[in-house]
Amino acid sequence: MIKKFARLIFQIIVSFFLLTNALVILYKFIPIPGTPLMLIRSIEFAGSSLPLQYQWSKAYEISEYAYLAAIVSEDQNFFKHSGFDFQAMKKALENTKKGKKLRGASTITQQLAKNLFLWPGRSWFRKGLEAYFTTLLEFYWPKKRILHTYLNVIEMGKHIYGIEAAARYYFRKPAKNLTREEASQIIAILPNPRKWRAQPPGPYVARRSQWIQKQMKMFGGTQYLHLNECCY
Repeated sequence: MIKKFARLIFQIIVSFFLLTNALVILYKFIPIPGTPLMLIRSIEFAGSSLPLQYQWSKAYEISEYAYLAAIVSEDQNFFKHSGFDFQAMKKALENTKKGKKLRGASTITQQLAKNLFLWPGRSWFRKGLEAYFTTLLEFYWPKKRILHTYLNVIEMGKHIYGIEAAARYYFRKPAKNLTREEASQIIAILPNPRKWRAQPPGPYVARRSQWIQKQMKMFGGTQYLHLNECCY
């Protein structure tokens, strides 16, 4: 009985490993059809008149300002780390001990792992799965694909997913035509996209947008000029 149970557990683990690896590899090459969060939100909004807004954009169809704004706002060490920014984690922990407001230290890859494969919530089991999928994404995907997919699927408003849908909803234009200010305003709402709006921006979003724009100027942008040449 114990041997049969152990064999079953082993088979489940191997099957999970093979299936998840295959899915991550597949998603490297195709537009993402949807995410678990989109499904969950659709159930939440069932019966309402609020339609799901999601449109996949190819890399060259997204403004380079959006790529740069995401990096400076969400993960300034994106091109330096391998999925986990231990420096940011340490800093967040130190700030928490000092009684400062808790600020997340999740990288863009970690945020993408949550959105692509997991459900909202907090538990050690979920954190373990997040670390697992983060590792797979960093192993199989180039950085540009990770950033491109992140901008395509991240929640950017009530039932709004991805930079294309956000650009059309907030500014009535395609994502490739977003200005520096517009891109920064959209990215500024990411800590809580269901609470804040990119347009018109409230006091917090306006301040956050200004900070993002200053960071974009400090970073320059020349090292990111070819980001929109990647991906599908």
